[in-house]
This record gives sequence, C-alpha cells and structure tokens, in this order.
Amino acid sequence: MPPTETSDQTIQRVLSTYDIAAKLKSLRLRKKIALKDLGKHSGLSASLLSQLETGKATPTLATLARIAMVFEVGIDYFFTNPSKPRRFSIVRKNERMRFPEKPEAASPGYFFECLAFPIQDKSMQAYYAEFPAGAAAMAEPHSHDGAELLYVTGGIVEVSFAGAWHSLEQGDAVYMDSGEPHGYRGGENGGSAIVVTLPPVVPA
Repeated sequence: MPPTETSDQTIQRVLSTYDIAAKLKSLRLRKKIALKDLGKHSGLSASLLSQLETGKATPTLATLARIAMVFEVGIDYFFTNPSKPRRFSIVRKNERMRFPEKPEAASPGYFFECLAFPIQDKSMQAYYAEFPAGAAAMAEPHSHDGAELLYVTGGIVEVSFAGAWHSLEQGDAVYMDSGEPHGYRGGENGGSAIVVTLPPVVPA
C-alpha cells in the first residue's frame, strides 16, 4: 500500500491539478514581460518567479495576488480552466483525509472522508463515513437544502428522520429530503456508508 502523504505533499498534489506554473508562464509570455520586469512590478524576485513557473516553488495567495494585479486578472484566473474539459478525477484511498463530525466533539457521531475533493463546483458531494458504536457517539440532528442518499457498506447504521429511528444493514439504502432534521448513529458494532448529498433541483 502506498505510504501516507504528508500535509505538504497533499498541498502540492492538490495545487498541481490547477497547473498554476503553466498559467503563470503563459500569462507572462502573452504579455511579453521578462522575469526581471515582472519582478520589478510585483515586488518579487526574478529567481522566485522562475521557480514558480517551473513548479519548483509553491505560490502563496499573497504572491498570486501580486502577480494577478500586475496582469489585471482576478486571482481566480489561476484556479479555473477556461476550456472547461470534461471532469475526471481519481482519488486514491491514501490520498483522502479523515475528519470528525465536529472538530471539538469528544465522541463524534461519525467520521468522514471526501471522495471527490479535487473537483470544484461539483453537482453533488460524496463521502465515505464511519459511524462508531455506542449511543454516546450519535450525530446531532441537522438539516440542509436538497436531498441525501446513504448506502450502508458495512455493519449497521441507524438513521433518524422526522423523529423516528430506522436501522439499516449492509446493502440497505435510504433517500431523504435533507431539509428535514436527520441524524445518524452506529449500531452495536458500528457501521460505514457512502453518503451523497445533492443541491435542490431548480425548476427550468
């Protein structure tokens, strides 16, 4: 199994999906500005700019903001793709990060991992969730616009909806209008599930 990434490696990998280095160089060449001249206008050294264009250095937001002002573009220029290719993203198991339901919770009701975090402006949100055993680890009821689908991949997951609890085993699924308060808890031995949330459908 591949080794677990460090936080710096995760940042490098995520930023690489935006190809910021190539955008920096392309923008500078289109404007026909030399590295030393860009350095004078931005207050950054030509050496740093060269490293940014070759991907040997990771830009900060402050650095990108300085460069964006020189070229009169928004900082979002570096995080969008004007050609809008068909989106396709593979997320390996060791690339995901595990988060508790709430950072401050002593006994989180669940832990989750984002399954498609590299993709921006997604039409859905998808997670892998683990629900610890025990009534103490119960997620607080919550609600949000749209709809939600939960598919149990292991153990037992109990779901509350409209004030009633429902027990789901491996292979069971539930679809719900997530504007209604709902919550989760693991069964006697805990459980796991894939959770997909979708925004409200806007009438045409």
